[in-house]
Amino acid sequence: MHGRIKIKSTAQQEEEKRKEREKKLKIYVSARDTCFSKRKEGILDEEALQVTQQLLSSNPDFATLWNYRREILMHLETVKEKDEVQKIYEAELAFLESCLKLNPKSYGSWHHRCWVSARLPRPDWSRELSLCDRCLSLDDRNFHCWDYRRMVVKVSGVPVAQELGFTDRLIGSNFSNYSSWHYRSTLLPLLHPESPESPSPSHEPPQPSPSHSPQTQSHRVCEEQLLKEYELVQNAFFTDPNDQSAWFYYRWLLGRAEREEMISCVYVSRDEERVAVAFSRPVNAQSVSLLLVLDGQPQKVEWKSVHPRFKHSPVCICDLPPGTISDITNEHNLTVHWTEKYTHRDCALYTGRTESWCRDSATDQELFRSELSVEKTSVLQSELQSCNQLLELEPLNKWCLLTIVLLMRALDPLGYEKETLAHFQTLKEVDPMRSAYYSDLCSKFIIENTVLKMEYAEVRVFSITDKNLTTLCHLDQLLLVTHINLSSNQLQQLPPQFAMLQCLEVLEVDNNRIENLEGVYHLPKLEEVLLKNNKISALADLQPLASCPKLRRLDLRGNPVTQAANIESELTALLPSVTDLLL
Repeated sequence: MHGRIKIKSTAQQEEEKRKEREKKLKIYVSARDTCFSKRKEGILDEEALQVTQQLLSSNPDFATLWNYRREILMHLETVKEKDEVQKIYEAELAFLESCLKLNPKSYGSWHHRCWVSARLPRPDWSRELSLCDRCLSLDDRNFHCWDYRRMVVKVSGVPVAQELGFTDRLIGSNFSNYSSWHYRSTLLPLLHPESPESPSPSHEPPQPSPSHSPQTQSHRVCEEQLLKEYELVQNAFFTDPNDQSAWFYYRWLLGRAEREEMISCVYVSRDEERVAVAFSRPVNAQSVSLLLVLDGQPQKVEWKSVHPRFKHSPVCICDLPPGTISDITNEHNLTVHWTEKYTHRDCALYTGRTESWCRDSATDQELFRSELSVEKTSVLQSELQSCNQLLELEPLNKWCLLTIVLLMRALDPLGYEKETLAHFQTLKEVDPMRSAYYSDLCSKFIIENTVLKMEYAEVRVFSITDKNLTTLCHLDQLLLVTHINLSSNQLQQLPPQFAMLQCLEVLEVDNNRIENLEGVYHLPKLEEVLLKNNKISALADLQPLASCPKLRRLDLRGNPVTQAANIESELTALLPSVTDLLL
């Protein structure tokens, strides 16, 4: 391998090698048995330390021996003076260096070095940083060494700016150093954090929220530094457009900040006497600290997920006691408190209304794009122009194509919709092995754009037809949708998340590849399901529909299940509420 000429050995040479290996093995096994025997007898002396050293010198990945060695060292701490302990541990560090020379990626050696460094009476952290420098100069992607370096930096208090300078040097010498780019992404938010935004109106300022405590560190970078990083990473991918390290870092720079933990929507239905609450992130319905106050009186209710498959869900529901809000002549004021996060949301159910809601739109939440300053918009426009220039030189570069898509999403997702779809088609052609990934990502962006269009139009109808959708996402944003049309796509299932559509009345999914309806579960308002020309093959696949009490119309034409014997009578028994069954 690697240009070396293979030299054939004679039978005599092979026999000599075999005997030599057997001799070494006998010595190794004898030493190992000696160690096991000493440990069993509780012997923790320097002789045992020497025997373990002999074994670990040839096999540094023997975890049991490292454990025994630590037991010995902890015992010696109790019987030796502090200066002697210092010398013993310094000798241990020197021994570990020889083990790392044998195997620079030995889990046991690096773990033991962490342990020794933590117990050393007078540690020399500069020496440890120097060791890391040497190891990373030999292999700049040695993740064991990177982990150890982070520990040394944290314990010794190395300035963040100094470590950022270290990544500058490594990236400057090798743009392909992915580990350095990643390390840089952890340092920048510490040195140049994004300034905290003003609190949401739904927060109660007098109470200290844990999510806004001084210890909480932003994961985003201030805009001034962000603009500098764009220039650095652009130099990298223009130097080597096919190297993925800089492109991945660029995607991190374009990422949005974590969403604020909040109640994004409260929906109340008079007919079902049900309250649904949507959150900015999934929560555990069994343990989330929610307090429901109705007309000034706290209510004792049981919060649950919308689907039994979910332990965590961005939508939780509860049923009110019968007769609580059913009288249409009464007005009710409802407040949901998320006590753990010191946030709440109010909702009023007026006289004559059967339902009400209070919510933040996807635009208000900046869910799909961040609000850009004039300066950042200008810089991203310039970045997009540069990437387009690079694409002219490298028309089949998938990293460049994907980054252009992300830049367009950051700048104007609706304005660049046509160009984005065209780029996804090109991506599937130049990188066919990942075509399924690009199809799913394209589906995600199409759904985001449709949510935005629906909100701008202020309607409760969601329609995406003949767009080759392969997956569904952001279904928590469709909590209030009453009519959804996903016909003529490539969907294979309606996932459990579909149960978040608590207001859905009409479902159209004709001409897909749907095999099961797991997500059509306890949708209280669902009346009509159009499933023509799909792949429903068994009666059991339709079982979830039995949980929808108002279902009246079901179209199953063109599905394999319609060919089964006695299917009509079986469906009538399964779905007694359906009066219009099309087979």
